[in-house]
Amino acid sequence: MSTSVVSCDSAVMGGAPVFVGTRVPIQTLLDHLEAGDSINDFLEGYPTVTRQQVIAFLEEAKDRLVESVS
Repeated sequence: MSTSVVSCDSAVMGGAPVFVGTRVPIQTLLDHLEAGDSINDFLEGYPTVTRQQVIAFLEEAKDRLVESVS
């Protein structure tokens, strides 16, 4: 991924990883998915995050997971 969709800044949400340009923690997306919510459900609750950001994050996470077990 050429530009990250994740930002970590101690001045934003205490340095927790968030979607770039938002104050929405990445963990919030993971919690929603773990609970069985759809991406659409998540996006309805967090309109500052785009579908493209969510998909890009999930693709990057998948790639890193595959690399770590290869």
